[in-house]
Amino acid sequence: MINKLKSFLQEAKQELMKVNWPSRQETVKLTIVVIIFSLGLSVYLGILDFGFGSLLKQLLP
Repeated sequence: MINKLKSFLQEAKQELMKVNWPSRQETVKLTIVVIIFSLGLSVYLGILDFGFGSLLKQLLP
């Protein structure tokens, strides 16, 4: 059991060494893109929600 765990951890470490990790600068840029996209989408959905809510209030007595 312990040998299997040890083997698994060694193989996992070997696989992690093969990964092409992004640079810090690339990670920061992509994080900013995700944050801006999320904010834009939330504003868009908020506007839709407000518009449909207002329309529903006008249609229902």
